[in-house]
Amino acid sequence: MHYRTQATQPFDDQQPGTSGLRKTVAVFQQPHYLENFVQSIFDSLGGLAHKTLVLGGDGRFFNDRAIQTIARMAAANGCAKLLIGRHGILSTPAASCIIRKAHTDAGIVLSASHNPAGPNGDFGIKLNLAHGGPAPESVTTAIHRRSAVIREYRTLDSPPLDLTRLGAGQLADTRIEMIDPIEDYQALMAELFDFDAIRALFSSGFRMCFDAMHAVTGPYAKAIFEDTLGAPASANAPLPTQTTLPTAIRSTAPIPATKVCVSALPTARASSSDCPAPAPPARPCASI
Repeated sequence: MHYRTQATQPFDDQQPGTSGLRKTVAVFQQPHYLENFVQSIFDSLGGLAHKTLVLGGDGRFFNDRAIQTIARMAAANGCAKLLIGRHGILSTPAASCIIRKAHTDAGIVLSASHNPAGPNGDFGIKLNLAHGGPAPESVTTAIHRRSAVIREYRTLDSPPLDLTRLGAGQLADTRIEMIDPIEDYQALMAELFDFDAIRALFSSGFRMCFDAMHAVTGPYAKAIFEDTLGAPASANAPLPTQTTLPTAIRSTAPIPATKVCVSALPTARASSSDCPAPAPPARPCASI
C-alpha cells in the first residue's frame, strides 16, 4: 500500500449547485476530474484527520469506480472512519439518516437524482454536512474556489475494497465499515409512520404504482412495502434487490426507471401505462 501525491491542474467547470456537481459520465471519467473535486471537498472541510464520513450512491453507471476512488483518497487524507453502504448503495435520505444517527462529520452522496443513468447519462456528487442536509452555499463556494486553484491531490495505491460484504475492515489507517444501506432508514420510517395502519391498508386490498424514476429507491421499496408492510409482490416488474442490484451497477446499459405495480384487489387504475389496469370501478392510484 503506497501513499501518493498526484500533481494535477484545475478544471474550470467544477462549481457545484444546490444538488452538488452534476455532469455527464464522460466528464467525470476524465483523468483527475473526480479526484480534483473530491480533494476540494476534503480541503473545504479542513482536512479529514479524526473525522468520520458516510459514503454511498444511487448505483448508477460509474458509482462503484467512484466509491473506490473516494475511499482511497479519504484514507490518504487521514480519515478516521468511513461508513460505506453495501454495494456502494445509499439513497440520499438514507445517507442523511446515517449521518445523523452515527454522528458523523459529513457524507458524500453520489447521485444525479432522477436524471437518466448509463455511460451516456449523468453522474453527480454532493456533500451533506453533520446535520444530514446538503452543504450550504458558503461551503459549496469554498469547494469551488479550492477546485479553481488545486495543484495536487492525495490518494493511495491499494487493492479495491470488497463492497459486497458487510462488516469492518481497514484501509491504511482508516477503519472501513460496510453497512446495510436500508436497515437504519427503514427503522426511521417505522418511527415516523404508523406501519401497522399501512400494513392494514395493504391487507384491505389497497393497490398502488411505484416509480423510482432512475433513482435507487427500488430496494428500499421492496424492503418496506413488500417485506415489512405485506404488499403483494409486484404484478408488473420485479423490484431490484440487493443481490440483483450490483449486476445493474456493473452493466454497460443504462439502469432503467423502476416502475412497480403493487397489486391486491382491483380498486384503482394504475397511473402508469406500464402497470396493468384493473377492472372498474377506477380511481387514481398512488404514484410515489
